[in-house]
Amino acid sequence: MVHCGSRGFGHQIATDYLQLFLNSMKKYGLKILDRELSCAPFKSPEGQDYFGAMACAANSAFANRQLITHRIREAFSQTFGRSAEELGMHIIYDVAHNIAKIEKHEIDGEEKEVIVHRKGATRSFPPDSPDVTEIYRAKGQPVIVGGSMETGSYLLAGTHKASQMTFGSTCHGAGRVMSRMAAKRKVRGTELRQRMTERGMVVRAVSMSGLAEEAGLAYKNIDEVVNTVDNLGISKKVQQLKPLGSIKG
Repeated sequence: MVHCGSRGFGHQIATDYLQLFLNSMKKYGLKILDRELSCAPFKSPEGQDYFGAMACAANSAFANRQLITHRIREAFSQTFGRSAEELGMHIIYDVAHNIAKIEKHEIDGEEKEVIVHRKGATRSFPPDSPDVTEIYRAKGQPVIVGGSMETGSYLLAGTHKASQMTFGSTCHGAGRVMSRMAAKRKVRGTELRQRMTERGMVVRAVSMSGLAEEAGLAYKNIDEVVNTVDNLGISKKVQQLKPLGSIKG
């Protein structure tokens, strides 16, 4: 599993447009309680500029993951002396989960075109949805739910209930319970690496402080999170994934 976005590019776009929206809200008669929620009408020049910039960041993230995936396939091919195709190293699914998408959803019995903002969430489209790629259409959209590098992750599938309850959305991961800085104060990277190594995991990291940011204790219990969305029916469990190795860039 590869979890990586557009890095600083998307963050910079959000920072720039939050300020731009703050300056233009008065023009549109908009008021908010939190400056982090600054906004503009979707069809306004400012709204369209932001939507284009956001899509640009998402495209950058997709390209970033494609390059990482290519390098992973190369490394496995060199190590095992077989092609990535022979090793069965095909992409299951790739999705952006911090993004706004124009979609059609049923609201009060009527199909409407809306903008669905998914932050800390991901798509969970049901079987037979035309928006699910054909290879998975009979089963529902693959839903990738990251846990932590210590505890593992899950693959789920989208459901009709998600379309009815959550605009076709479910969780995208375990979610943090402490900030990166708090995790670094709580855990030493060298000790974390040793603990993971003793449990049979291969660990590689650019820095030990960066490794400490992703310690398992910094995240919610992935099993509880997945059981919640599975029991609610907004996505269903397919496969639990146990970590064998972890690379922190």
